Amino acid sequence: MDIYFAGSIRGGRDDAALYRELIALLESHGTVLTEHVGTDDVEATEAQADLTDTDIYEQDLEWLRQADVVVAEVTTPSLGVGYELGRAVAFEKPICCLYRPDSPHELSAMIRGNDSVRVLEYDSPDTIRAELEAFLERQR
Repeated sequence: MDIYFAGSIRGGRDDAALYRELIALLESHGTVLTEHVGTDDVEATEAQADLTDTDIYEQDLEWLRQADVVVAEVTTPSLGVGYELGRAVAFEKPICCLYRPDSPHELSAMIRGNDSVRVLEYDSPDTIRAELEAFLERQR
């Protein structure tokens, strides 16, 4: 299974360590196409590779098309993640969004109100593991 993991990059990197934990959990179910989202220096690595915004856009869109499923951590608001989710809905990909309700940011109605998106609320990766794994197993 190819998994597209989405998480905030330019919108804020406070959750990078959490993204790494979630990516590790996802890797036990398939190939995470976007494992770089969990690295601390993702933007520096992109700059060092001379990736333009267009390069990043085209690569991410190709990974999104390739993915069998999309999992997004949506607690930190991100224009990019929102765009990716909109495209994933258009591509008719199974989508699971992870949201921590203790956040000062309320989850967008465009995510929570969309019947094509499964939203799982959680406190830590351990509290979401069983539900997330069940979601992934249903997509096999």
